Amino acid sequence: MEKIIRINMDNLETKIEEVAKEYQLLGARCLTSMIVFNEIPPLCNALERNNKLIFAPGILGGTIAPSSNRLSAGAKSPLTGGIKECSAGGPGGQKLGKMGVKALIIEGKPKQKKLYILIISHDSVKLIESENLRGLGTYDTTKKLIKEYGNKTTVISIGPAGEMKMGSANIAATDAEGKPTRQFGRGGLGAVMGSKGIKAIVVQDPGNIHPHIQKDVEFKNLVRTFTKALIKNPVSGSVFSNYGTAVLVSAINEFGAFPTRNFSSGKFEMAENISGEKMTEIIKSRGGKVGHPCAPGCVIKCSNIYVDKNGEEITGGFEYESICLLGSNLGIGNLDEIAQLNRLCDDYGLDTIEIGAVLGIVMEAGLIEFGDYKGVVRLIKEIKEGSIIGRVLGQGATITGKVFGITRIPAVKGQAMAAYDPRAIIGMGATYATSPMGADHTAGASVMTYIKGEPGNQVNLAGEYQIKSTALENTGLCRFVSYALFTDRNAMDSMLKMIGAKYGINISEKAFLNWGLETLKIERKFNKLAGFNEAHDTLPEFFKEEKLPPYNKVYNLPDKELKKITEQWE
Repeated sequence: MEKIIRINMDNLETKIEEVAKEYQLLGARCLTSMIVFNEIPPLCNALERNNKLIFAPGILGGTIAPSSNRLSAGAKSPLTGGIKECSAGGPGGQKLGKMGVKALIIEGKPKQKKLYILIISHDSVKLIESENLRGLGTYDTTKKLIKEYGNKTTVISIGPAGEMKMGSANIAATDAEGKPTRQFGRGGLGAVMGSKGIKAIVVQDPGNIHPHIQKDVEFKNLVRTFTKALIKNPVSGSVFSNYGTAVLVSAINEFGAFPTRNFSSGKFEMAENISGEKMTEIIKSRGGKVGHPCAPGCVIKCSNIYVDKNGEEITGGFEYESICLLGSNLGIGNLDEIAQLNRLCDDYGLDTIEIGAVLGIVMEAGLIEFGDYKGVVRLIKEIKEGSIIGRVLGQGATITGKVFGITRIPAVKGQAMAAYDPRAIIGMGATYATSPMGADHTAGASVMTYIKGEPGNQVNLAGEYQIKSTALENTGLCRFVSYALFTDRNAMDSMLKMIGAKYGINISEKAFLNWGLETLKIERKFNKLAGFNEAHDTLPEFFKEEKLPPYNKVYNLPDKELKKITEQWE
């Protein structure tokens, strides 16, 4: 039986609920957003008791479907003031799915300023006071909890930034090796978790428990077909496993869309030194690992383990977004240095995209110079210590820019942009502007159309891809299956039939896409009730006025064109 676990921090009570009929075919983002809409007052303070933090695996979570381990987190964002969902890899989604946990809802706020850990096993849910973990980074927190609860445990935790309720605070989840390298990165959800008094969630191994499949034999056959389709596709089958997402560095730099020195240029003169090809070369020469699965059953294997010259792990899941925002955007062209910055952010519980944008802004303001690695380390440690300057920086790019009087703030709805300058990739700008989540690259990326040389109508694609991306997130499948799913009819058919075999129903592609469309409608409605309007669906002025070197492009898409996207969600 699927179930919802509800944790009330007002009275420290836990209870198990049946799954409402309207939730039965929803998972991950589609479910977290529906619960946010149904249960959270849109005008509430995101750090007070009326906000809720929801975790949900996808509807294929816990099954043997390949790469189906994604876990979503949702809440009202303290960074944007609107609805928020972000997801992470690692085995957590698998384990909760195996236990039949449809959603975990954390609500209320403890009366005393205490920290707790939440222990979830297949037959019990417990809250335990954990003051001994206060102030620890996610690495030490994870190490202590895995030592106590076993090496098959998944730990979902916050660092000092989350405890201090900073707008850039993220939530870390452990990977297959038990390291906190998988991040619920965007929107400040670590601050929401901190406001609930939860330091960590311990998900224990469910053993040989599996979710019920209505047509088990058929499901297994479909899994084989779907797996073959993913492996056959050149992107999901080999490119990511060989070079990780950092393979994008060279291509995006050549397009002149690679954010450099606070989005003042689209090309970085040291891009070759921080490319996916260079990263793979370094990792292999030092005995690290490429083609690393973040969880058992992942066939895409886009992750990696980046090690130092002595073969000691610096960081894992070293991705394109972090390499850009902590690298080229800060004028830093050394992968070892960027990897160390990535680890610091993971340990302190900070979103690398948001903090990369923050640091680019203060570099432009002259607090430190571009390329000053030691200065960057010092400022990130200021955030961890909670100094005055650290608390300003920890609140994100928009607040930092206002404090320092900088107008080049690469953010939409209060959230910093990812690693694609919209002046050179128009469709990303359309997605940044219109997504209910703020400037979120995962909401609907049209980057590959440029790489293929087929950009098409970027407005139409931005709307289409947001619907597809949201629908895909309902399943809990990794977003990188999309390269096969939306180009190979065999992949789409087998995926739809897998869902049908699990639930004993027929699912059409139209019904699948409708999950995405209806979720976007719900998210946009929540944001309107929270005070958002058309004025929030645009990019900052400087993108429309400042020419982006080296190709001197500006973002020239009229806002009225963006309405063609959002009108679909009214």
